[in-house]
Amino acid sequence: MNQPFNDNFLKACRKEETSHVPVWYMRQAGRSQPEYREIKEKYSLFEITHQPELCAYVTKLPVDQYNNDAAILYKDIMTPLPAIGVDVEIKTGIGPVIDEPIRSLADVEKLGTINPKEDVPYVLDTIKLLREQLTVPLISFSGAPFTLASYMIEGGPSKNYNKTKAFMYAEPKAWHLLMDKLGDMTITYVKEQIKAGAQAIQIFDSWVGTLNVADYRLFVKPIMTRIFSELQKEGVPLIMFGVGASHLVQEWHELDLNVVGLDWRLPIREARAKGVHKTVQGNLDPAILLAPWEVIEERTKEILDAGMETPGFIFNLGHGVFPEVNPDTLKKLTAFVHEYTAKS
Repeated sequence: MNQPFNDNFLKACRKEETSHVPVWYMRQAGRSQPEYREIKEKYSLFEITHQPELCAYVTKLPVDQYNNDAAILYKDIMTPLPAIGVDVEIKTGIGPVIDEPIRSLADVEKLGTINPKEDVPYVLDTIKLLREQLTVPLISFSGAPFTLASYMIEGGPSKNYNKTKAFMYAEPKAWHLLMDKLGDMTITYVKEQIKAGAQAIQIFDSWVGTLNVADYRLFVKPIMTRIFSELQKEGVPLIMFGVGASHLVQEWHELDLNVVGLDWRLPIREARAKGVHKTVQGNLDPAILLAPWEVIEERTKEILDAGMETPGFIFNLGHGVFPEVNPDTLKKLTAFVHEYTAKS
C-alpha cells in the first residue's frame, strides 16, 4: 500500500497548521551513516552525484532511517561551477580547492554561463527519480554568490576571508560583475531544479557572516534581492541559511523568501524580538548530539517550546551533522520532536 505524502514541512514553510513540528537535518545524508561510508570507499562525491540511482539512494537513506519530514538532495554547492569555467576539486579533509583563483576583472569577464540540462543533467535526473520514490518533500539547494565567490577568490576554504574582502573593497566593479554572473547562474540552476521537481530551495550563504551589515547591504544584498525575487515566481518555499550570521537575520527577513534559517548562536525568541516573523528553521547546536540523551532532550525542548510560540517553525540543527554523530541519536531525536510537538 502506498504511503500518504507527508507535507508538514511545506505547510510549516508557509506558516500553515501542521500535525507536528517538521524536522530535517542539514548534512543528514552522508558522513555519519555507515552505509554512506561504505559507498564512499568506492566512489567520490563527484562520482556519486553523477549516478542518479546511487545519488537518490544516498539522499533517501536518512529519510528512511530517521523518519524525517523532508529530504535534501545529496550534492555540493560547487556542483555548477565547472559549467561556467571554474576548475574545482573536492579534496578529502580540505574541501573545495580551485587552482586558478579569481584575481582580476579579466578573470571575472572570462566566466561563462550554465545550461543545466546540458551541464548538470545528472542533478535533474536525480531530482526526477526522487520525486517518484519519496513520500516527503524534496529540498534542493544552491550556494549563494558571496560564498561561491569566497572559494573562487581564496582558492579554497578560509578562516578569515581576507583575500575575498580585499577584492571586494579594491575591485568593486569586478566584484559586482562577479555577483551578477554568479546570481545569473544561481537563478538558472535553481529554476531548472524546480522544473525537475524540487519542492523547496535552500540557499546556503555559509560564510557571509564574515561581513558586517553595512558591507552586506552594499556588496551582497542587491544580488540576493534579485535572486529571491526571481525564484519566488516559481512558487516553491525559499530558505536562507548562513553560519555565524546572526547579525544579518533582519536583512534576510527583508528578502522575498519564506524561511529564515538560524544557526545555534541566535535563540529563536531573540530572532522574533528582532522582527523575524517569517517561518524560522533551527537551531540545535550539532555538538549537543554527542552529549547524553538527557541533555539533548532538555535543549531540544527549549528550542521546540520557543519555536512553537508562533506559527511557522521547522526543527533543524544550527549547522550540519558531523561524522561522529550516532545515526541512532538522530532517529531518537526525530521521534522525540514528533511526539513532543504532536502532544503540544
